[in-house]
Amino acid sequence: MTGSAVRLGDAGELLLSGVLDYRSGPDLRKQGQALIQSSSAPTVVVDCSAVTKSSSVGLSLLLCFMRDAEAAKKPVSIRALPEDMREIAEVSGLTELLAHP
Repeated sequence: MTGSAVRLGDAGELLLSGVLDYRSGPDLRKQGQALIQSSSAPTVVVDCSAVTKSSSVGLSLLLCFMRDAEAAKKPVSIRALPEDMREIAEVSGLTELLAHP
């Protein structure tokens, strides 16, 4: 068990926490998609401040959540991207995409 989770915060933001890797990714993907679809919030804010470690799976999750928000016609933003995720984004050329409001 990696201790990872995704849940809806009080202000409607998507709160990611724990370790984002190949073990936790598939479940987090399904849970996050369902939360985005069921949320009545006008925007999607993905808060990564409680992510303790991430592989490229974490970036994949963020991209999937961005697509889910786009499908729901909601603007999306990423908050508190951890350093390891930021480094992977830079190497992958995704920094600008993740930084858009």
